[in-house]
Order: sequence, then C-alpha cells, then structure tokens
Amino acid sequence: MVSPGALRAHLLAARLAGTVATSREKSLRSYRLFAARDPRVLIGIDPERAWGQSDLIELMADKCGVSADPLCTSGHDVIDPQRTLDALDAFAERVAAAAGCRAPVLLGTGHPHRLLGFYAALADALSAAGCAVLTPATGHCVDILTRFGLRTHVLDYVRGVALVRRADAEGSGRATGAHSHSPLPVRTALAAAAEAGGPLPELVIGDHGWVCGAGQLGFEAIGLADTDDPAPFVGEAEGAVSVVVPLDDAVRSAYYRPLTRYVLNRACLSQ
Repeated sequence: MVSPGALRAHLLAARLAGTVATSREKSLRSYRLFAARDPRVLIGIDPERAWGQSDLIELMADKCGVSADPLCTSGHDVIDPQRTLDALDAFAERVAAAAGCRAPVLLGTGHPHRLLGFYAALADALSAAGCAVLTPATGHCVDILTRFGLRTHVLDYVRGVALVRRADAEGSGRATGAHSHSPLPVRTALAAAAEAGGPLPELVIGDHGWVCGAGQLGFEAIGLADTDDPAPFVGEAEGAVSVVVPLDDAVRSAYYRPLTRYVLNRACLSQ
C-alpha cells in the first residue's frame, strides 16, 4: 500500500510533479497553437468557447499549478503534487465505479514506451474484476499526419492496451509502439466496435488523442496529461473529459509503478 504522503514524496523525487522536465517555452508554444485551434494540439477536442493564450495559462495554473504569470516565459514548468494526488483520487473513483458495475473499458496510450505498464496493470485489474477489456479494430490501418508527413500506422493491443506502430515496423503484439497525439486511433477503434454491434466502452482510459477523442465523442474518458498538453484540461473544464491527472508523462516507466499501486488500492482492486 502506498500512502498519500509516500506518493507525494515519490512524485517530487521522480519529478513527476514539482519541478518537471517540461519547459515553459514548450508549454507556451502549445498554448499559442491551441488558441489558434491547430489540430496538432487540439488532439480531438473541439472547444465550445474561444480559448486565448491568457485563458489557457490561467486554466493550467488552476489544474496543474504552473505559473500564472504570463511574463514567466522560460525555465521548467511546475506541477503542484497535491493537484496530482487529488486527481489520482478522482481517477481511482472512476476506475472503481467501472469495476463495480463490470463495465466494458477501452485503454489506449500515445506514450507506449513510458505509460504502457501503468495502463496494462489497470487492464489486468479491471479484467479480473469482470470488466470486458475491449480490443476493437486490431490490425486496422490508421493514416496519421506526423512531422515527417502522412504515415500509415497499425492499431495494435499489448496486454489489453491499444497503441499504434508504424506499418513498416516488424512484429505485432510486442511492447513497442509509436508516440502519437492523434485522436484517429480511438475514432477507428470506436467505429469498429460500433460496426460490429458492440459492446461499446463505458469508460475510456488513456492519454493524448485517446482521452480527448473519446471524450469529444461523448464517451466517459479519464487520463493523464503533461503541462504542454492543454487539450485534456480544456476538455475537463468543458465537461468532455471526466478526470485529467497532471504529471510529467515522459519519465522512466518504472516511476509510474507507485501510482499504479496507489490507484488500484484506492479503487479496491489491489492484486
């Protein structure tokens, strides 16, 4: 069992919260692009209102604890560990509710090299609780616009967690995949599930385009997000996304294990 105090200390030591590696410059650039409604930063969210850069700074200060000073333009971002803990508690409540009613769930990540283990442990626990862990559209091709141009990816599942990998990558079902912000994979998965007659997920767990794309389509979605990804937090503010946990989403994969234990314990799903 991981206590809130121990987890808080771990968040700071691993730089999951506190002073994180994400730069203020990178975050501000993302806020500018989001304000301009650049689809690369919207990642599936269609905002109901106009969000200027100053609005986003204010939102991210409230949700994450980053500096609210628009004149702060350099250095590293800061995440308030208490905000992370509070969001993890809310996240665990949603997981517990899904487990309690044996709801079908869909899990997916755009950070397979970092976050696959976190989501896979949730998938294992939810499956053991009687939830159907869905894997629709396995093997389907998804054309995603990258900085290198349009590239074809394949939708795959590893330990019940969806990810995409380059179509020219060797081997399927391995714990490898491509970093992606695109909402197209979750749209593909949900469309395939609907075309097959269901079941459809009652909860989607993920990050980047997985949580934003699902939430925008009306599915309950919860996930993790860094300070340079304002879209999930805007989705949460507007009611499209249920819970977003602020943290650095690119530290070593092993550093997320205490978070996994904390969530499973809070959700009464410890194995």
